[in-house]
Amino acid sequence: QVQLVESGGGLVQPGGSLRLSCAASGGTFSRYHMGWFRQAPGKEREFVAAITWSGSRQYFADSVKGRFTISRDNAKNTVSLQMNSLKPEDTAVYYCAADGGLNYSSDYTHYDYWGQGTQVTVSS
Repeated sequence: QVQLVESGGGLVQPGGSLRLSCAASGGTFSRYHMGWFRQAPGKEREFVAAITWSGSRQYFADSVKGRFTISRDNAKNTVSLQMNSLKPEDTAVYYCAADGGLNYSSDYTHYDYWGQGTQVTVSS
């Protein structure tokens, strides 16, 4: 059983930056591909970014490509999402998730463990 706890959300002006962090415990963190998803009110949960278990590959939704980066530290059991050039449409609850499958996935149903989410609001 893996427990995930996100932090770093908040209110930021358009064009600003935030860094989200996710701390994992209770399992072998380096066995899991890690992903970030987000869900805005009234919308489906959507894929944001993912990183493979080794950190060698990263994947991004088209809507955040070039603005967001994802990284992980397997020694510290953490994964981070650096968000730059934020837009109002990035406003959502952001979730960290762990996928124990062989290959990474952008499909949220493939993920085994989820954090409680952290609110990101982009507004002037």
